[in-house]
Amino acid sequence: AKIAAIGSIITITISLIILGIFYVVSTNTARFIESIRQKVELEAFLEEPITPEKINEIQKQMLAIEGIDSVRFISKEEAAKIFMEEFGEDINKILDFNPLPPSFKIILKEGYRTPQKAKEIHAMVIGIKGVENLTYRKELLEFLDQRVRNFYTIGFAVGMLLAVSAIFLVSNTIRLTIYAKKKSIQTMKLVGASRWFIKAPFLIEGIMQGLIGGIVASGLVYYLVSIAAGFISNDLLDFFVIKSAFYIALVVVGILLGFFGSIVSVRRFIRDTIG
Repeated sequence: AKIAAIGSIITITISLIILGIFYVVSTNTARFIESIRQKVELEAFLEEPITPEKINEIQKQMLAIEGIDSVRFISKEEAAKIFMEEFGEDINKILDFNPLPPSFKIILKEGYRTPQKAKEIHAMVIGIKGVENLTYRKELLEFLDQRVRNFYTIGFAVGMLLAVSAIFLVSNTIRLTIYAKKKSIQTMKLVGASRWFIKAPFLIEGIMQGLIGGIVASGLVYYLVSIAAGFISNDLLDFFVIKSAFYIALVVVGILLGFFGSIVSVRRFIRDTIG
């Protein structure tokens, strides 16, 4: 069934190309989003007046909270310098005094940069005596979390649909081959051939279809990724990283699709043919 086999190989190739592209996009998007998460800080403003001893005590309490990676103290003078750098104005000249309170910049550990975890840490930090207020980019974290969840849900659904389609077409191709060789299969059974002796060539055929589809898909995805890299700015190239193991995995997935597609047909239709 040459035409059907070619159709199966093409389907596996297209499925793997789409899955491969989705993987490339999703992993690099996730890496980019994580870099944004790393820049999300909590800023705890302290009550005034405050002594150096109290500042050290608050810092120790913050570092004892699970999920906090590091804290950095920002004095009133340093806060005025930051204001000068960002707005180009001297706050002391504008108001004749410095109204900016001392604060702590809080960096969260990886795995705690989510809306829920940040909310829990917010509640613990705000409960520390001497902390007047605490701010963080809550809306940004919620936005990133929601978009990532939607992205992976859609990608998983598309991936499963493509995988099932590929398995179905390989299965259909093997079934046609089995029907075409029905008399040969019955003859082999009559002369004493075992079931696995009869099944093996069809399983190998499915695996070969998956192997060819995987190799072709890997080559095309590599070509498409190379072209896409040329359109990406140098600033984003650090996020656009594809390991060589990915292309090997793509071939392995193709083999698995071919194997599962063939085994579905072999288990069902060989039995019916022999019967």
